[in-house]
Amino acid sequence: MDRRVYDRMAEHDSTHWWYRARRDILADYLTREGRLPEKARILEIGCGTGHNLPMLAAFGDVDAIEIDPAARAIAGQRLGKPVGDAPLPELPGVPRGHYDLIAVLDVVEHIEDDVAALAAMRECLAPGGKILIAVPAHQWMWSAHDVVNHHHRRYSKKTLLAAIRKAGLTERGLTYFNSLLFPLAAAARVAGRLTGRDDSDDSPPAAPLNAVFERIFRMERHLVGRVPMPTGVSILTLAEPR
Repeated sequence: MDRRVYDRMAEHDSTHWWYRARRDILADYLTREGRLPEKARILEIGCGTGHNLPMLAAFGDVDAIEIDPAARAIAGQRLGKPVGDAPLPELPGVPRGHYDLIAVLDVVEHIEDDVAALAAMRECLAPGGKILIAVPAHQWMWSAHDVVNHHHRRYSKKTLLAAIRKAGLTERGLTYFNSLLFPLAAAARVAGRLTGRDDSDDSPPAAPLNAVFERIFRMERHLVGRVPMPTGVSILTLAEPR
């Protein structure tokens, strides 16, 4: 990712509606669907500034990986221990057969060989382990945001399912999320393309609007994994070895 993306993440990950609501949605989803053992061994790959680590720590003992040095330093302060820098798809030095949960939250789209990355993660799972995967949806929504984040692709359910299965995994249902605000996001992408004002700035909006968006997005914590969502900005699943 561009340096500015990490800088904005560090500045806004505790206040931006998207980060705040998504953490709550993921926590509820894991509580209902994760079926993790007590004191689960958890690894977040591509943890950025570590904004998800406290949420994941509610489910067990967390390790983390981040390849950007500045973001890794911030994440290490939040985690209270060193954060690794093993790159995907190889994950050198990461223990095999060890983790009950690996979280890759808007990470797989950054890796050119997504199948090899998922296969390496599979090797790092303990028996019964799972991979929590979130990716951006709909290639037609490609924008400057994807460019500055160095994405290789956005996914459909079909393409994500194909990558998961080629990696020797099986999915536990694929669900869209960030669905309630999808019409606004789609309209913004289309308008930006038509007007030539495709903007990569993902700073939070004015405080009142930020609060409204957070409230709307957080409502999905009661829906994701329970109610089929017809579409959304992102796709979420738990995958496990076949």
